[in-house]
Amino acid sequence: MIVWISFIVLIMLILALDLGVFNKTPHVIGTKEASKWTAIWVTLSMLFSGVVYWLYTTDYVLNPDHLKPSVAAMKFVTGYLIELSLSIDNIFVIALIFASFKIPKKFQHRVLFWGILGAIVFRGLMIYFGVLLINKFTWMAYIFGAFLLFTAIKMLFASEDEEEFNPKKSLIYKIIGKIIPISTHTEKEHFFIKTEKGNAATPLFVALIVIEVMDVVFAIDSVPAILAITSDPFLVFSSNIFAILGLRSMYFFLANMLEKFSHLEYSLIAILSFVGLKMLLHDYIEIPEWVSLTFIASTLIIGVIVSLQISKKESASEEDKD
Repeated sequence: MIVWISFIVLIMLILALDLGVFNKTPHVIGTKEASKWTAIWVTLSMLFSGVVYWLYTTDYVLNPDHLKPSVAAMKFVTGYLIELSLSIDNIFVIALIFASFKIPKKFQHRVLFWGILGAIVFRGLMIYFGVLLINKFTWMAYIFGAFLLFTAIKMLFASEDEEEFNPKKSLIYKIIGKIIPISTHTEKEHFFIKTEKGNAATPLFVALIVIEVMDVVFAIDSVPAILAITSDPFLVFSSNIFAILGLRSMYFFLANMLEKFSHLEYSLIAILSFVGLKMLLHDYIEIPEWVSLTFIASTLIIGVIVSLQISKKESASEEDKD
């Protein structure tokens, strides 16, 4: 229990420093600053795998699956990479939400900060119940595996003509509007402002709620995906949290380059298919942890390289037409 408490206190301390010190004054986060923080979060995550290795050599944390320290560390890194890769789609949606509600760039970090707090709570609950289900009912592994495979197939055959998600036409936006008036005016970084009709929610608050709901939707895919790697509660939770914490800086890093990564979806399809099949066949085929880690890491790297190459060719082709 002391490890869990220490980990949560550490995360709260990091978030407090983030908002109270490093981002005390709202400002536009440029690519240079975002790339620096992205590198810091990835480095911290990799270093934490060393902490995981050490923890699993002691009795400080429960080890229900009796994992060897090296295996536990690899499972953490694998889970982290899965969560990070599946966050790419989340970044596209966040960009769409910010654009729809015309959120000024200097206030976007504040919205994402509070979104992170909510995501930690909701992810924690989903992980708790997911681990509980998969440990109590072994057949749930097949349900999760089939769901992930179905999601991958659905992504593969998704029509480009499908209607794009419009935050202002979403159900959650309509529900918020029935509970409290929604203002189209943004006053500094405030979530609520006073109007002639009383208190009203600003676009910042509405964007925050929509982002929270969309995170829960994306977690429906990501939580089962990491449960295919391990059902160890600490590994699932910690890898999820590190991926979520790094999501903000990654958003600002990729915000101006999202079009260049539009083809990365095929890597996500491959990863979802892999973990889905791993869950479905876990009673028949035992895949070594290093194989899972190698496949997921290489798929992600290849996806990034290919996506950038295709984007470069498409840009060159458009320039030739002009």
